[in-house]
Parts: sequence; structure tokens; C-alpha cells
Amino acid sequence: MQSGWQNHNANFIFSEILSLLVRNEPIRRRRKEAVWWRIERLMKIIYQICRGLAAIILLQTLFFKFTGAEESVYIFSKVGAEPVGRIGSGIVELIAAILLFVPRWTWLGATLACGVMAGAILSHLTILGIDVKGDGGLLFGLACVVFGCGLFILWVKKADVPILGSILLNKNACNR
Repeated sequence: MQSGWQNHNANFIFSEILSLLVRNEPIRRRRKEAVWWRIERLMKIIYQICRGLAAIILLQTLFFKFTGAEESVYIFSKVGAEPVGRIGSGIVELIAAILLFVPRWTWLGATLACGVMAGAILSHLTILGIDVKGDGGLLFGLACVVFGCGLFILWVKKADVPILGSILLNKNACNR
């Protein structure tokens, strides 16, 4: 008597042989297509997680920027951009978070988020330091996460980016 996994394995082998006879299609090709289908599905899931995570982080920090929280005022004072830089970056982050949820403009939201986070990361590395007022590097880490999510979103949506997207997708662009 066969166990459950042996019976399943025998059925799988039989179905593969039958598919070869009926469809005249190699097993390797079908397995390769199944792998690509799984990779595409995983990429879509990661893309949605990155969109949501970046938008949530951007929206969460707005409260502190717009209410003039002590840590936010300290950061922008030390950089020399208080209050205009604090409010201005908050407005840009709000626009980026909204655009991340609009499918046609997701690439623009990711670009704005990457730009603002690049400024934040550079400020942390050059002026503020990683640990600001004892936060253990949380703000720096959040900026890196948003920057990474934005880069991934841009990579996935490179076809939607005007001008640059067509250059990136054209494999012969470098050979001209």
C-alpha cells in the first residue's frame, strides 16, 4: 500500500507524462514559467508592502512636523531650516504619501519620497548624527526604509517614468 506522498508523487509524474504527450511541451519550460509566475506574484506583494510602508511612515512623521514637536524643531534648528524647512518638507512628504496611493502617479510619489529622504539621510550623516536626542537612530532608520522602498517602487514602475523610463527600458540606448 502506498502512503499519501507516494500516491501524490505518482499522480504528479503521470500528469507530467500525459502533458508531454498531449501538449508536446517540455517539462522544464512549464516549470520555468511556474517559477516566473511565482516571482512576479512575490514582486507584486513586495511592491504593495513598500507602497503602504513608505506612505505610513511619511504620514506618521507629519504629525510631529506640523505640530512643532520638540524633536522636530530641534532637528530643523540644528540644520538651519526652522520653521520653513520643517513645514516645507512636511508638505512635500504629504504630497508624496498621497501620490504613492495613486497608481498613475506612484512613480512621482516614490521620486519625491526618495528626494526628501536623501536629504534626511545626508543631514543625519553630516550634521545631526545617527542618534538624535536619544532616539537610538530610529529616525535615520525610518528614512533609510522609506528611501529603500522608494527605490524599489521606482524600479518596478520604471516604465511609467516619462523620458527616463523609455531610456531604461530601451536595451539599445547604450549602443547608439
